[in-house]
Amino acid sequence: MLHGGTPRSDEPVGERSASWLRAATMQRSITPRLHEAGVATWLLRHRVRGWNDPSTPSPVPDARWALAAVRRELGALPVVLLGHSMGARTAVHVADDDLVAGVVALAPWLPPGEPVDTLRGRRLVIAHGHRDRITSFRAGADYARRAAAVATEVEHLDMGPVGHYMFRRSGRWNDVALTRSLAILAPTLAR
Repeated sequence: MLHGGTPRSDEPVGERSASWLRAATMQRSITPRLHEAGVATWLLRHRVRGWNDPSTPSPVPDARWALAAVRRELGALPVVLLGHSMGARTAVHVADDDLVAGVVALAPWLPPGEPVDTLRGRRLVIAHGHRDRITSFRAGADYARRAAAVATEVEHLDMGPVGHYMFRRSGRWNDVALTRSLAILAPTLAR
């Protein structure tokens, strides 16, 4: 799980970070059912709050480090990257890792021109409220259309008249996170 952030900030992500706390709350909610299905959850805390330099985004090395840690700890198991906002942007940037089976992007920050080639052969789910004033619903829909050319499957869900922070209809956000992650992993869980 990859939490949100901000375009620019070198401030460390602490235990009181609202973005990290939202992700931790979701993790607590969905983990019991994921564990029943034999799936573990890990929540990465980025070193700093900001995306920062476009040529070397701050959270991308953190996410690559986390994927390497999963590989060391658990071996070559399939991974779903579940990200909110900047975490979703980070997820699509590192989706080219061999472990990644797919990405579930919640209220994603996907500016025009974000790369889609990292999703080649993977599944993508984007869930976004159309009243989001922080990240663009329309940009997410455009990204989904572009990703459809390379991804094995793309789903774009309109979460209705909700904003960015997943406070309204939190149960539905959690359900999408849970069910879509399990759907991506389903072919490997049957083994």
